[in-house]
Amino acid sequence: MSMQGVHMIGAEQVAAALSWTALVERLGRAFRDGVEAPPRHHHSMQRHDGEATMLLMPAWEARGYIGVKMVNVFPQNAEHGLPAISGVYLLSEGEHGRPLACLEGSELTRRRTAAASALASRELSRDDAESLLVVGTGKLAPVLIEAHAAVRPIKRVRVWGRNQAKAANLATVYADRFDCAAVSDLEAATAESDIVSCATLSSEPLIRGDWLKPGTHLDLVGAFRPTMRETDAVCFERGEVFVDTYAGAKGEAGDILQAIDEGRFAFDKIRAELAELMRGDKPGRSGPEAITVFKSVGTSLEDLAAAIEVWERFEGR
Repeated sequence: MSMQGVHMIGAEQVAAALSWTALVERLGRAFRDGVEAPPRHHHSMQRHDGEATMLLMPAWEARGYIGVKMVNVFPQNAEHGLPAISGVYLLSEGEHGRPLACLEGSELTRRRTAAASALASRELSRDDAESLLVVGTGKLAPVLIEAHAAVRPIKRVRVWGRNQAKAANLATVYADRFDCAAVSDLEAATAESDIVSCATLSSEPLIRGDWLKPGTHLDLVGAFRPTMRETDAVCFERGEVFVDTYAGAKGEAGDILQAIDEGRFAFDKIRAELAELMRGDKPGRSGPEAITVFKSVGTSLEDLAAAIEVWERFEGR
């Protein structure tokens, strides 16, 4: 469907256009080459039924595409059985600024988030990582399984969630691809996993640094506000810490900010952001026994890169 030349690309088309290998490669190039990505704009909206928030996330290439994601956050939607967050991505061409496509925003965000974790894992986790633990059973959990398995030889997947039924259902979905099961003992599951990927809305530590075996890669996706955290400070004391962007980590990475507040970590101990890893400016893990920690909060660079990948597939490039 198009509107005066602007193509409307729905969630299913977005998903179909984003193969994990191609999207991880696309993100890697975007981090290496860089894009202009100003801070996101927050606008509070007083509505008849309470406060809502509009988020605007622009990004553009020096010579090339221009994009912006608009996200509306309506916490009150829970009362109506609707998702709290909805959004769209508007992609324009860079020569004259003409809009090209309007993409469904949730699926784009979901996939680029998982792909960023996979990109970091490709750079930081051990090449022989075979076992994955996913902590959380929300919309990100299945794509984190798929994305991590696209970059490492994953054979064994374990799923932990507060809701055991959801964890069991997710494990069933992937049982034909992996040795896959739900677990209730988080400590034991953490201790026997090569990669631990957390995507929860927790405000209390779930993963303890003392549980991590040497060589583990810890992927922290969930806590995207200063008040949220998925780990204790020991994870950051023991780990070699990497982030998607310094700016995002400084403003929103609850795990890091709370570890710093506790006097257990310092911002200058972060070893690299993804752009530095991709350019080879800074090294990844120091050795096979090191514990690596990757904390992401997301960046508009990832949205732009994913939208370009969708558009160029859509166009048949």
